[in-house]
Amino acid sequence: MRRWLFQLGRSVLLIFVVALCVRCAFLFQQARLIPAAALASVPFQNEVGNVADSLAHGQGFCCLFRQPTGPTAWLAPVYPLLIAAVFKLFGSFTVASFYAAALMNSVFSALACIPLFYAGKRIAGVGVAAAACWVWAIFPSGVMMPFEWIWDPSLSALLAAALLWATLYVVDSGRARDSALYGLLWGVSLLTNPGLGALLPFLLGWMAYRQVRGGSLRLTPLVIIFAVLFACCLPWTIRNAVQFHRLIPVRANFPYELWSGNNEIFDEHSRAVNRITRYEQTRRYAQLGENAFLDEKWQKATEFIRTHPALYAQLFGRRIVATWLGAESPWQLFSQSDSLLVRGILLWNAITLLGTFGGLLRLLAARNPFFFPAAVFPLVFPITFYIAHTSLRHRHPCDPIIALLVAIALLGGRLTQSNQALLGLPDPALHNPRA
Repeated sequence: MRRWLFQLGRSVLLIFVVALCVRCAFLFQQARLIPAAALASVPFQNEVGNVADSLAHGQGFCCLFRQPTGPTAWLAPVYPLLIAAVFKLFGSFTVASFYAAALMNSVFSALACIPLFYAGKRIAGVGVAAAACWVWAIFPSGVMMPFEWIWDPSLSALLAAALLWATLYVVDSGRARDSALYGLLWGVSLLTNPGLGALLPFLLGWMAYRQVRGGSLRLTPLVIIFAVLFACCLPWTIRNAVQFHRLIPVRANFPYELWSGNNEIFDEHSRAVNRITRYEQTRRYAQLGENAFLDEKWQKATEFIRTHPALYAQLFGRRIVATWLGAESPWQLFSQSDSLLVRGILLWNAITLLGTFGGLLRLLAARNPFFFPAAVFPLVFPITFYIAHTSLRHRHPCDPIIALLVAIALLGGRLTQSNQALLGLPDPALHNPRA
């Protein structure tokens, strides 16, 4: 019976079903508390919903603020296209579309268990892999995000977990098909969330390093990866160049994101009007057009950073805290909040932060050969958001890997004997008389 229970607990299919049920239960419980009219419109009152509505009505990838402002490169194309398909099937801004989109997000989030399991199995064995998936099944942001944000974070989390697993698999594979599929995965990932591109040079660099240490650098797989990735992104890049007469590989909104986190509103000594409204920014966007609007934001953001270096350093540090703990002053929010949910999330964030560092330290202490690809997700991916502005939504793509590191912190990061044999590594017991 004990063995059967252990086998059941390690079933990735069971964990996926539980994760999906938890997310759906939260979705339907929260949706019951919200009027139908609000469910039909409010979740889509953002850039994704507006562009998806334009696509669904045959107007193209445009109308960022639900106004006839012309084509946009503000967003990567994959997720708006998915929401446009939802609108075509269930109608634009309907309750049915909301449930369809939120359920789609829930499936994406629960599916992250599968690549997470196989990545964890390769890094530290089946026990750690199953524990990581169970942590992800109940991970608060993983449960809440599919309902809270009709945007790409849930799909991005699935893609990030898939990238880690595929990297660990492809590094020891010499087959052209595997390299092509890996390049395709990267292409889809970048066209969904270009922020994942920060990981690309590190993961490919690690793959090359592993091959060099193994005695031979195989250039053909790397060439295939880049060729497929380039072929995936090229059509969208050409479209952007034709529409905006400048090189925009995937999306163009970084200047606005940089400005939104670094502007005069953060300077208490500024004489500028310390408020930013959506109406004001929408009007300015329509007046200038997307190119000029983003150029203006870039100039203002970089000027603010240049003239306020000390304040920018403070904002940078506050964003690091907010990325990991959910608020710039989490201890103050914890003491003042009367919401058990808010306090629980803040406490969970603190635990996962400790678990992340604990997992990395255990991998490092065990000299695990997969320390580097696991580490780049929490250490490298959030840097863009430290620079611009941040929230738990922005960090969410690396949350499955954080769940894995929490499991490693609890159970250890040493390779199992079967993994050592698979990698051709010596058994430490053969070199340690006390073992």
